[in-house]
Amino acid sequence: MEFKQLRSFLEVVRQGGFTQAASTLHASQSAVSKQVAQLEQQLGVQLLERNGPQTRLTSAGQIVLRRAEEMLRLRSELLSELDDLSHLQRGELRLGLPMLGSDQLFARPLVEYRKRYPNIAVQLQEGGSKMVEKLILGGELELGAGLQPDDPLFDSQPFCNDPLDVLLPEDHPLARAGSLELEQLADTPFLLYQQSFTLNDRLLQACQRAGFTPRESGRSGQADFLAALVAAGQGTVLLPRLVARTLERPGVRRLSLLNSDLRWDIAFIWRRDAYLSRAAQAWLEVAREFPVQTPSA
Repeated sequence: MEFKQLRSFLEVVRQGGFTQAASTLHASQSAVSKQVAQLEQQLGVQLLERNGPQTRLTSAGQIVLRRAEEMLRLRSELLSELDDLSHLQRGELRLGLPMLGSDQLFARPLVEYRKRYPNIAVQLQEGGSKMVEKLILGGELELGAGLQPDDPLFDSQPFCNDPLDVLLPEDHPLARAGSLELEQLADTPFLLYQQSFTLNDRLLQACQRAGFTPRESGRSGQADFLAALVAAGQGTVLLPRLVARTLERPGVRRLSLLNSDLRWDIAFIWRRDAYLSRAAQAWLEVAREFPVQTPSA
């Protein structure tokens, strides 16, 4: 059973005969008659009683007519909705963003995206890179921003690559140094991130390569809170430069980190070989228009 057959049958009923239906469908009368005959053959019932040029619905024809109208309506609505999706007149973007630095990185592209595509519903979820990756693999998020993963399960589009800076209490012996190496902080308590932050793992690994295990004095995913703890003399924290430079305040000194491969390399990630909706593709296109410039030390 094909939509073309249903359309021919429906038009014969509406127009009251094959000749009129053929004119409406811009087809030959024999072609319309063949379509209806094929439909009857496939369904195994007679749909129309033919009395010369006049036709009348059988009982089976009345049932098929009702269903044919419904099926053709649903087909039209389906095609219309798919067209809306392709032109971004509707749809949903399920996007994960990091808790750290979202205001500096994503506010402008998000505003632009909403301006261009006001009918796309944007569902945001914040969390560490590990949580974002888990939600993507589980299908709860389509796209997410996090540290560039070294995992074949993901594809990615780079977005930012920022060095880490050090925040120290202003009365710390190294606070006036301007810059320092990671091993110089071996005796200073560290303020770390939550377990869901991949940056936390990278920081611990870098400390181990520098020959020490950091002494932990607290954890948080909130940059403002971490900076407040630094100002209160509770230890040091390493933050992306884009974030750290906004947290300089009385009681806090910002220093650059020398000879370190620690980077805040943020990328948009999605499950490899997964279908990306037009809404998600549009987000990646907008994001490319907002390259992040690393501020000078």
